[in-house]
Amino acid sequence: MGRRAIVSSCVLNQFALDFQGNYEKILISIIEAKAQGARFRTGPELEICGYSCEDHFYESDTLLHSWQVLAELLKDPQTRDILVDVGMPVMHRNVSYNCRVIFLNGKILLIRPKRILCDDGIYRETRWFTAWTKDNTLTDFHLPRMITAITEQTTVPFGDGVISTADTCIGFEICEELWNPESSHIALGLDGVEIISNSSGSYIELRKSYYHVELIKNATAKSGGCYLFSNFRGCDGQRIYFNQPALVAFNGQILAKTKQYALEEVEVCTAIIDLEEIRSYRNQSRSRCIRAEKSKPFPRVRVNYSLSDEDDFYLRPTSPIEWNYLTDVQEITWGPACWLWDYLRRSGQSGFFLPLSGGLDSSSVACIVSAMCHIVYQTLNQGDETVLRDLRRIVSDPTFVPKNASDICHRILFTCYMGSSNSSEATKTRAGRLAKDIGSNHHDLLIDRAVTAFLDIFRASTGLTPQFKAHGGTHTENLALQNLQARIRMVMSYLYAQLMRWATGLPGSLLVLGTANVDEALRGYMTKYDCSSADINPIGSISKGDLTRFLKYFRTEFDHASLDDILCAPPTAELEPLAEGGVIAQTDEVDMGMTYAELGVYGRLRKPGACGPYSMFCKLVHEWRNLHPPELVAEKVKHFFRSYAINRHKMTVLTPAYHTEVYSPDDNRHDHRPFLYNVAWTWQFRCIDEKHSHITTTKPHQMSEGDGKKREGSGGKKGVEGADAPKKEEKKEGASGSTGKKGDTPTPTPPPQKSLKGTFFLIFLGLLWLAYVIQVALMKELMAKVESGRKD
Repeated sequence: MGRRAIVSSCVLNQFALDFQGNYEKILISIIEAKAQGARFRTGPELEICGYSCEDHFYESDTLLHSWQVLAELLKDPQTRDILVDVGMPVMHRNVSYNCRVIFLNGKILLIRPKRILCDDGIYRETRWFTAWTKDNTLTDFHLPRMITAITEQTTVPFGDGVISTADTCIGFEICEELWNPESSHIALGLDGVEIISNSSGSYIELRKSYYHVELIKNATAKSGGCYLFSNFRGCDGQRIYFNQPALVAFNGQILAKTKQYALEEVEVCTAIIDLEEIRSYRNQSRSRCIRAEKSKPFPRVRVNYSLSDEDDFYLRPTSPIEWNYLTDVQEITWGPACWLWDYLRRSGQSGFFLPLSGGLDSSSVACIVSAMCHIVYQTLNQGDETVLRDLRRIVSDPTFVPKNASDICHRILFTCYMGSSNSSEATKTRAGRLAKDIGSNHHDLLIDRAVTAFLDIFRASTGLTPQFKAHGGTHTENLALQNLQARIRMVMSYLYAQLMRWATGLPGSLLVLGTANVDEALRGYMTKYDCSSADINPIGSISKGDLTRFLKYFRTEFDHASLDDILCAPPTAELEPLAEGGVIAQTDEVDMGMTYAELGVYGRLRKPGACGPYSMFCKLVHEWRNLHPPELVAEKVKHFFRSYAINRHKMTVLTPAYHTEVYSPDDNRHDHRPFLYNVAWTWQFRCIDEKHSHITTTKPHQMSEGDGKKREGSGGKKGVEGADAPKKEEKKEGASGSTGKKGDTPTPTPPPQKSLKGTFFLIFLGLLWLAYVIQVALMKELMAKVESGRKD
């Protein structure tokens, strides 16, 4: 009797609504799986139409074209002699479902709808689909006539069923069903299903891979069996990048997987599994067997087919492999790089234009494009004809054969340092050195004449000439002059992006790359319609701290010494006049009134932590108890929420950014909130003030070291939500009332530092408490003497 089955999973670089291209890649994956000896092939969720069709799922055309692609697959002789599982939308009784369609030799065996839909993060599946809630139930589905003409079937089973072959049983769960507490694979495994296929659309979030892989390993470790995970790869038309590899897990171990970041459009992983090992593994778990005996059976669709051969003695089962997890800086290096390549080749444009300021953010974008060129060059060396064809089309050279990654970068990336009288020589030098290191096509220009022209127009109209604050101007004048420079750079960026190819005698235009990080977006530390306004932004969902660590890694990995000075330089917008001697007088953190590290904390508490102002204060007063006193924590939280509320409107025009950070404020889909706030937060801030007042009036002995419990032997009530007095004072962060880089509205005053009066007040309370303790001790001693005298 056969016991060794060969199964395949795959990743496909599909493109939403590209039915022809999607069909071709599905067919290639089936052919490759067969070539590797597989008897069962599974693929990603909604692979026929693409995952990111969004409101196109409402259109009957999307359903029609999906059936047409399925018809072509059913007819193709290359899909014979292998059990195939593909994903597509299906309407059943006027309700749309996200489905798997399982077919064999031109016959549809089962249509299995998704049971649990996902609405977390950027997912909005319930907007387009309905979950199948009839567990362990099959109904009849009436096939379209075009399918009946091929399969000679009128109806097929539709619902929560499994496939029973001559040698095993195959079940299905779709993406979110794995992540849900009531995962489908638990019930399937208890009912004797030995192979479970999960077709997914899983996108990148930093530091997510470990949890994802361990979830699958633990699923098979707990229930036993073989688990096939399939996924998309790349950018299919949205801000997300699908990166989780396809894999085959078996009894708690990984047998095979695809690459996590790569440019190949089709990659198949195949494993040979021993079905008897699944049965032995499960049978040894006695508690599992008891639960299995009581499990509710799934309806089985029986088919005269097997995944194993009678004579399979010489087939060696696949050995387990170790999973080498990428670090977060490696994910930042290769994830956005692959996303940029997909976007570039599918957009029909001829390269990128990047305003390179010599600062950390724009330098990070330049390095990510350089990483893209490196992975393109590596893929070309592996003989990938698709990548070579795309590259030659992009650079408009049908004979182009790059000598190295820098050769590609010089053809694709145009960088420009847009200086002004407020720019330092240091930033210009840093930008030029980095451009030379990576090989970009670099230019320098000055925007002063454009600034003067705009001011001349304003002067002619009003008779007034605005001045910088350093030259005696008001805050309003200072802010307007900064924003004017920033917006001129945006206009110049698009001018250069449209004309630089023409200027070099080549057709086409360039995509403008944005350079604002996620922390600046959260704080609103950008000018509306400045260089943060671009076509796409590869770092728009990456924090300043992560970008700093990424550049350190990139400097070591690619030996770019030009990054040393960039990493050491303080972040600055260079929009205000330089100090005497050409020294930079403006820095980001002083302008913002908060550090980038603090912004990361605020962001995680606001979005994944679901904290409003009051909850954030109550958490931070504990977390920062050794850094800041409660009154300073209160002012910091208020300052953040004022700044956030004032600038939230900028998120409505935020450049589409590569999504990777859980606290991204992207207004498009990930972070749905108002863009007009009552910036006073009257009720919320009053709650903070009341809590702070309660903390400061509570006796010090009633405040714990952090757990809120009263100290042993002390009287009084249980400690309130608060923190002990700080063990060290915070250093002053910057000037009060600063405008903030690229701000369209006045920046709220940064929080004041702890006052001397507050310090004296705490000392006074401490002395009172000390006197009280001494008095109690003396009274106890006196009472002891009196009691002793009575006994005598």
